[in-house]
Amino acid sequence: MNQKKLKNINSFRRISLITVIAVYFLILVGGIVRSSGSGMGCPDWPKCFGSWVPPTEVSQLPDNYQDIYLNKRLEKNERFVKMLHSLGFHKKADEIKHDKAILIEGEFNATKTWIEYLNRLTGAIIGLLVIATFIYSWKLRKEDSTLTLLSFLNLILVIFQGWIGSIVVSTNLLHWMITVHMLLALLIVCLLLYIHYRANRINHTVKQQLDKPGNLFALLLVAFILMVVQVIWGTQVREQIDMVAARLGNLFRSEWIGLLGIDFIIHRSFSLILLGIHLLFIYKVYKVSFRRSNIFKWSQILVALILFEIVTGVGMAYFGIPAYLQPVHLLVGSLIIGVQFVILLQLRDQNRIVLNTTNS
Repeated sequence: MNQKKLKNINSFRRISLITVIAVYFLILVGGIVRSSGSGMGCPDWPKCFGSWVPPTEVSQLPDNYQDIYLNKRLEKNERFVKMLHSLGFHKKADEIKHDKAILIEGEFNATKTWIEYLNRLTGAIIGLLVIATFIYSWKLRKEDSTLTLLSFLNLILVIFQGWIGSIVVSTNLLHWMITVHMLLALLIVCLLLYIHYRANRINHTVKQQLDKPGNLFALLLVAFILMVVQVIWGTQVREQIDMVAARLGNLFRSEWIGLLGIDFIIHRSFSLILLGIHLLFIYKVYKVSFRRSNIFKWSQILVALILFEIVTGVGMAYFGIPAYLQPVHLLVGSLIIGVQFVILLQLRDQNRIVLNTTNS
């Protein structure tokens, strides 16, 4: 392979990796937004209080600013409700239409406004990085046209994610929309990781890392699906925490856990099941993998992340849900899914090697 092609591959892998890191940083910032209650710091989208640079004092806003931005949100929600009806989601459309919580317009808070504004700036930077990823992939279209297609698909997903973000704001942080927003972020991460991994295979031959892959792929795939379910369940717990916090006026944090429902108990117990599955997985990897192989190293990282995730969960449960632990818990959970996905890609290639060896 000539130097120009090699340079293009390396440049593409570099920009795609930077984009992955940036998306994870956005997930962390999003967690900070949620834990600080700053989600409605900017009541409109994509601008913030009608400006690209938000105000710092309430005196910079008109006296009736709450009515102005409430009406703007309601207009957008009407269009969204019509779209849901046209797609056949009548129940969800009616829920939004009759949700009284959407009518609540918060008062200006400079700190919350700027936290949300920084969240949006980070999102804008990621948008530019995703565009750059697609541009760099275009240079590799002759080597791997699928890479270019997937990079374009990722760009479309990010644009769609931005629109979903605007709906989250217009619906005043509607809970199930936040869950959709989170799942889309994880989908974008996994797609970027696959793009990055696939680019490496253009100029690198996949080497055997396992003696006998066996059912490792199937075991980790089950763990991956269960982890996604766990994240979704975590968003439900987070919704309950928000409701309890609102009911208590964001006071008496140490009592919040005791007021949560069955979702919290399931979420907590489910973490131990996930730990057991992953310990079984790494035991099997230890038995069949080469000690310096990437799969063995990534598996160790995976188990370490799961243990740390459990520690952060315990910290929230027994220390009054500290605000600083909430975004960390979310970030680590997202990292677990990313690491699982990377190992799944490697295991798939290992299975192909074994299959090719058997057939030959």
